[in-house]
Amino acid sequence: MIDSHCHLDAPEFDADRDAVVARARAAGVTRQIVPAITAGTWPALKDVCARDPGLHPAYGLHPMYLDAHRPEHLSRLREWIERERPVAVGECGLDHFVAGLDPELQARYFEGQLRLAREFELPVIIHARRAVDAVLATVRRFAPLRGVVHSFSGSSEQARRLFDRGFLIGLGGPVTYDRANRLHSLAASVPLESLLLETDAPDQPDAGIRGQRNEPGRLPHILDAIATLRDMDPAELARATTANAERLFGLSADAGTV
Repeated sequence: MIDSHCHLDAPEFDADRDAVVARARAAGVTRQIVPAITAGTWPALKDVCARDPGLHPAYGLHPMYLDAHRPEHLSRLREWIERERPVAVGECGLDHFVAGLDPELQARYFEGQLRLAREFELPVIIHARRAVDAVLATVRRFAPLRGVVHSFSGSSEQARRLFDRGFLIGLGGPVTYDRANRLHSLAASVPLESLLLETDAPDQPDAGIRGQRNEPGRLPHILDAIATLRDMDPAELARATTANAERLFGLSADAGTV
């Protein structure tokens, strides 16, 4: 399995990062995509990913951290992409849920990152909280693009429109909760080729570890929940979502290399 969204560079893992990776490997999670949130975290993220061949970095500017971003960070991002050759640009996007985040400034950084993704022909990892329609409108203007909207919480119709534009959707811990009826319906009905699995660790723990630190070794619980909703063999779902991630991020099917 591939955890398509995991913040393994987060300080919550500083004390036991190697053990976390070992538990993930023991659980069958052989690779993880590790997206950045601010320019200041890029060097440490690079170092974390260098520790294991199954860790693949993405570099970007997250919309929730506007106070940390500067216009020159977009130029610096270009330099990082040219030098480091990440598997994706991100985490980037729009957040219309958190109060006080300037929507125009968010859009400026988002659009700058989409330009870079298009120029370097890289997928984008998108955060879209209460902003799926705005994200759709923006990616339409910068087509052709491809990528994933992680922790997707929109409608089946929005998911279809994203897929038509080359975007997959990532589902994680929230789908395991009993009352997540909308997510259950979505997970059961979206085309299999549009689906990625993620943990968003250390955030968004599944129902079995509610309120605790999340980690990539929990991905099988998300797999099992979605397989049950789709009435599928978990092994078949694992193969399909792994192939989706390999295709999107340009990963080899052999030994987790790019």
